[in-house]
Amino acid sequence: MTQNPPNLRPDIAPKAKISDPKRDGQPTIGMVSLGCPKALVDSERILTRLRAEGYAISPDYAGAEAVIVNTCGFLDSAKAESLDAIGEALQENGKVIVTGCLGAEPDYIREHHPQILAVTGPHQYEQVLDAVHATVPPAPDPFIDLLPGTGVSLTPRHYSYLKISEGCNHKCKFCIIPDMRGRLASRPAHAVLREAEKLVDAGVKELLVISQDTSAYGLDRKYDLNPWKDAEVRSHITDLTRELGKLGAWVRLHYVYPYPHVRDLIPIMADPTNGVLPYLDIPFQHSHPDVLRRMARPAAGAKTLDEIAAWRAICPDITLRSTFIVGYPGETEAEFQHLLDWMDEAQLDRVGCFQYENVDGARSNALPNHVAPEIKQDRWDRFMAKAQAISEAKLEAKVGRTLEVIVDDIDEDGIATCRTWADAPEIDGNLFIDEGTERLNVGDVLQVEVEEAGEYDLWGAMAARS
Repeated sequence: MTQNPPNLRPDIAPKAKISDPKRDGQPTIGMVSLGCPKALVDSERILTRLRAEGYAISPDYAGAEAVIVNTCGFLDSAKAESLDAIGEALQENGKVIVTGCLGAEPDYIREHHPQILAVTGPHQYEQVLDAVHATVPPAPDPFIDLLPGTGVSLTPRHYSYLKISEGCNHKCKFCIIPDMRGRLASRPAHAVLREAEKLVDAGVKELLVISQDTSAYGLDRKYDLNPWKDAEVRSHITDLTRELGKLGAWVRLHYVYPYPHVRDLIPIMADPTNGVLPYLDIPFQHSHPDVLRRMARPAAGAKTLDEIAAWRAICPDITLRSTFIVGYPGETEAEFQHLLDWMDEAQLDRVGCFQYENVDGARSNALPNHVAPEIKQDRWDRFMAKAQAISEAKLEAKVGRTLEVIVDDIDEDGIATCRTWADAPEIDGNLFIDEGTERLNVGDVLQVEVEEAGEYDLWGAMAARS
């Protein structure tokens, strides 16, 4: 799970100090944010509203008058982790408000933790605030409680997630996200661009565009025109991406389905004057057409290979990231071998893989011929060995090249953890610099010569500051 940083996690940072001093009598709230980046954005919005109402944010249980747990409910393993987090918050604090995807199943939560104060579903901000008000009444001081224009951020200052829509119109059989978060609901283009501009003005160097289905952005709005600057911009992923790339920050696209119009994004990525990174995060999930059909996925394996070839013809340096499911009900050895052969041909740069597991409410639970756990494990091992070999070869080819990187962290030994534009935070690899980092700062963008490559990471030395 993606989680908010340790310095803002009451469950894993009990001795941390909050950066904003608490005034006398100021009510305090703790937040444990679990799940994907989309949930993290929800947490940021809740905390921003609370800060505007005069609440302080506590990074420890003891300092919080109540704790909000933003849950994940996508997989049974995620549900178990969410229940554990709720239980820990109850034990350490006692006053707990639950929200997020698992909040769509209030009876299930209360069956395990009847002591919780309230349960709300995903992106139900007003209900969360009502529950906080009932538990810890607000006591704002308009002369003291000042909120930055960018709101409360749970990510490092140099990058930020930018959510462009909620919900999803697909009906993938293994997924219950549409049941929890509803159908596609896109934000107006000018609202997204205004938020992005404020973030960049506040020092954000990288915008990570997220949604449930980024390529479908604006479909529900019929790609309406929105006023922006002295012109108009459509609520369409191509138009939005082009405008985001003009703001002076890296722009990284996540959760992109391989629809035909995605090819219109590739020339934007290939344009060196545009900040849109040549990086696509596309959840292919499988390659075999019969498996995709049983998944009810909106894509076919053969066509995606053609699309990948077309993208690389336009933008040879494009980085492709994806996730896959092995052991889906009915998956045969031949279908799995098809996936391995597809991987050999696709040569994806960054790959994640999950073993299929049932989720309460998912239609895939009722499919016949579920795969035995030991076979799922064997296929996962073989898939990851294939993906690792591809990754290692691709990274080895970067040795000797000079790449642009962004600095994410500098530890007490002076080792800088960086990322190239081919690496998204938390999910991809890193580039490490272990000498001459004395004058570097987190968020710096610089040129680095790659000296060594591993299975997933790179090592290098500074070439020149950009």
